[in-house]
Amino acid sequence: MVSMNYYSLVLVVVALVWALAAVAGDPDILGDFIVPAPMVGMPPTNITSDFFTYTDFLAAKEYMPWPPQYFIVIKANMEVFPALNGQSVSYDMLVFPSRYVNPPHTHQRAAELLFVQSGALSVGFVDTAGKLYTQVLVAGDIFVFPKGLVHYQYNQGPNPATAFSAFGSAAPGTVNVPASVFGTGIDDAVLAKSFKTDFWTVQKLKAALTPPPK
Repeated sequence: MVSMNYYSLVLVVVALVWALAAVAGDPDILGDFIVPAPMVGMPPTNITSDFFTYTDFLAAKEYMPWPPQYFIVIKANMEVFPALNGQSVSYDMLVFPSRYVNPPHTHQRAAELLFVQSGALSVGFVDTAGKLYTQVLVAGDIFVFPKGLVHYQYNQGPNPATAFSAFGSAAPGTVNVPASVFGTGIDDAVLAKSFKTDFWTVQKLKAALTPPPK
């Protein structure tokens, strides 16, 4: 009975995310690149190649504990790398400890192209027909997660894994499925009825996924 409840839970969560996923992408720009507001009016000769360079990946790896004790994501998106604004690209570096799962989530504005640099990852996504696609990736492999679909990555092995993700948006967005459903204050009765489970199961999931008060 419990396993059936959890199976129903997964199906409803996936359906909910499909219904809410946006299909918007980045707008086209009229110039070569977008200059951030503090630099507007600056002579073009004062904008150097430094503006188009991002070095935080290397800096982060130099200070990163190894082997890693927790999941680490270093982002190169529009927020931290302003030169990406209007370019419809961004990048993440992902560092997985042993036995860590990056839980089911979506990127509502972009597909994701995952490259495994070291270690191995078990990955998968679910399409809109409810079909699950899975693969075990090793160093050098690339896998694409289609835009807006629920997907995950899991390091099942005893060693850490490092991967890089490229996105077709400067701000791809991320919706963490478990945290969005159980960690945002949706009424217990709504969740219990939606997932055909009981109040206590919902309470247990909420306790594990609701972030602590700030």
